[in-house]
Amino acid sequence: MSDNWVFVCATSQLLPGESTVAWDGDTAIFVCNYDGDYYALEDRCSHEDFELSSGTFDGEEASIECVLHGARFDVRDGRPLCAPAYEPVAKFPVKVEDGGVWTRDDRE
Repeated sequence: MSDNWVFVCATSQLLPGESTVAWDGDTAIFVCNYDGDYYALEDRCSHEDFELSSGTFDGEEASIECVLHGARFDVRDGRPLCAPAYEPVAKFPVKVEDGGVWTRDDRE
């Protein structure tokens, strides 16, 4: 497990309802602000290997929709909300420190 946190952005740059993408090595990480809390998921649909960040982040329902086939995921835990996705998306830790948002790919 990596102890190296990746800086995403300043908290002032990611307001409620907004999202961005950060990179931890070769892993793209979708980071969003849902109602003042920050969440991070692998930027890859579990149904089809396609970037979630190209889709629509719904800041009111805490979901991200893949533009390829319409699969939706809960940004808080990565679980699929509808077909055609049945597997969750990897969720990553987020920390807020010194006015910044940080994340990391903590998979072994």
